[in-house]
Amino acid sequence: MHDPAAVAVTAAVTTPSLLGESPLWHPREQALYYCDIPGRRLNRFDPATGELSHWNFDTEVASCAPMLDGGLLLAARDGLWRFDVTTGARTELAAPPYDQHIERFNDGKCDPLGRFWIGTIYEPRDPALAALYRFHRGILTKCADGITVSNGLAWSPDGRTMYWSDTKAHAIYAFDFDLAGGTLSGRRLFHQFPLKRSDQSLDEYGGRPDGAAVDVDGNYWAAMFEGQRLLCLSPAGAVVREVPLPVRCPTMPCFGGADLKTLYVTTAREKRPVEELAAQPLSGCVLSLRVDVPGLPAHLYG
Repeated sequence: MHDPAAVAVTAAVTTPSLLGESPLWHPREQALYYCDIPGRRLNRFDPATGELSHWNFDTEVASCAPMLDGGLLLAARDGLWRFDVTTGARTELAAPPYDQHIERFNDGKCDPLGRFWIGTIYEPRDPALAALYRFHRGILTKCADGITVSNGLAWSPDGRTMYWSDTKAHAIYAFDFDLAGGTLSGRRLFHQFPLKRSDQSLDEYGGRPDGAAVDVDGNYWAAMFEGQRLLCLSPAGAVVREVPLPVRCPTMPCFGGADLKTLYVTTAREKRPVEELAAQPLSGCVLSLRVDVPGLPAHLYG
């Protein structure tokens, strides 16, 4: 289902990442943060000035969230940290609840009441030992498990539904979310995409769900890794819109700009074929497009 209206997709940041991920539009700074996971780098882009700055780390940083006290909460392989972007100081908030040799934190976001939710990747891929954690008031609690590659965290506008995907399984799940208590129940399949067949070309393959964001109408926007497209799913889980992209591997969208109608999309170039990179020079860059319906703002931890 191609979008009937032509959508102008442009490059917001032309400096490529190896694996751009977890874009965050900072509601106070009006700037875009995003991670380069294998590059072990956190980036900050100011669209008003065009300035791109970054910080390097000794291990993979996978996601971040704004904090009420002005810092950033970073999720890295070596745990959860408070990061001061002015001084570069890191303060440990929680140790990793896994063996760092085979697992790491991945997609993470704050819920509407400021609790940080963070999933993991189980790097051997089999069995499905990744999990989803809630971090609140200094306590890290496992809340769900049974998947391999945690992605797609987002909440409905009323905060009563939480989404979580397993990229490897090509599945997006929905939970009933108790906003007051920060607890999950009623896990169910929101949308299942076909698995890639061994004889299937990438041009025939629709991709698998990676990161996501929700708009004010409750639509769930998913980046389809290797599918070269964004998909918009209704609150009922039906695909209602497709936006083709100029790169094979989008990783996550987020809504930004003063009106939250600019959709920023991180992308990947790590381990991609030479021929693909030559044909798609924006691989690894941050893309942007304008949409009619604004997104939900990022929530602050605390």
